[in-house]
Amino acid sequence: MTSFPTEHSEPPVFKTDDQWRAELPPAEYSVLREGATEAPYRGEFTDNHRQGVYSCRACGAELFRSTEKFDSHCGWPSFFSPLAGDSVLERVDTALGMRRVEVVCASCHSHLGHVFSGEGYGTPTDLRYCINSISMRFDEGAAD
Repeated sequence: MTSFPTEHSEPPVFKTDDQWRAELPPAEYSVLREGATEAPYRGEFTDNHRQGVYSCRACGAELFRSTEKFDSHCGWPSFFSPLAGDSVLERVDTALGMRRVEVVCASCHSHLGHVFSGEGYGTPTDLRYCINSISMRFDEGAAD
């Protein structure tokens, strides 16, 4: 993972808000482009245990492998590591009056969720990437 660039830097996949609105259904736009959160325990990948690769629903960039997914019972899909160190970016999020670390797609800067550390899950990284299902697509069988 990489630190988030300045707010004014342009992502590799750049589209205007109007272009994103035209391409994404309203619920996807709300999460991916406005930073909303889907309801817990409702996402299509929360209990997915199939082997494959999760990619960004907005731009298609590969983000996480099923081999790094674990059951955290938090209501959203959880991963202990992204697919590659540069597939996601992290930035400080203080929007709700607390300090959290937001996770965005490195390719298009779409909101994916948040990452938490030190929760004692016993994963190799002690990190929990808590990701909205609506922010991802799943390609079954692609994980090696």
